[in-house]
Amino acid sequence: MANPQCVANAPILSSSSGEGYVQEFAGLKTYITGSPDSKFAILLVSDIFGYEAPNFRKLADKVAAAGYFVVVPDFFYGDPFDMQKNRDDWFAAHGTDKGFEDAKPVISALKSKGVSAIGAAGFCWGAKVVVELAKSDEIQAVVMLHPSRVTVNDIREVKTPISILGAENDHLSPPELVKQFEEILLTKPEVNFFVKIFPGVVHGWTVRYDTTDVVAVKNAEEAHQDMLNWFTKHVKKGWQRL
Repeated sequence: MANPQCVANAPILSSSSGEGYVQEFAGLKTYITGSPDSKFAILLVSDIFGYEAPNFRKLADKVAAAGYFVVVPDFFYGDPFDMQKNRDDWFAAHGTDKGFEDAKPVISALKSKGVSAIGAAGFCWGAKVVVELAKSDEIQAVVMLHPSRVTVNDIREVKTPISILGAENDHLSPPELVKQFEEILLTKPEVNFFVKIFPGVVHGWTVRYDTTDVVAVKNAEEAHQDMLNWFTKHVKKGWQRL
């Protein structure tokens, strides 16, 4: 059963939100934003509320404004979670393993398009998808934000530079677990990593925040900047060092 924090502060979805557009990409309906000529691409993998959440698309546009071609696929095939649905049934139908399999053709399509370097960020449900991507050398950087279902064994297999942004109040990935992730990464000198626990925030704070709450917006934007800094270091500058 889904943890209550996983479904708290549900967004009001809007198919018309954002500055980008929706079209099919690698077989999935995808919100696309940013210059199609950019040599740097970012894959964003949503939480259970999917790719039409306005705050999530606003973040995609912010990443695009930093010089990236950004793709936000609908990994739920038009069936994001809502509070009217049975949680267990929904999660059974939308496993992160399927999300990972669907993400592989997206990465391939980005490479076929001619991008030089790729980063991926996953939020809650999406973090489990991107940690699977981090177990190979297919992409250049990964960011997990308030991850869900990620285990210490997942972290042991990570090969890609990874940033983990956790919340102080998070029942899905409590600070104790995030600290375990950090301890494992400390034993892997070949993997660049960054771990940060944000005080006073709850699971979902980076995308499911109240836009009228100044403190909530500030906390979310701090995490967004940390994510962008990681991509700058390992997608843009990392590629230039190759």
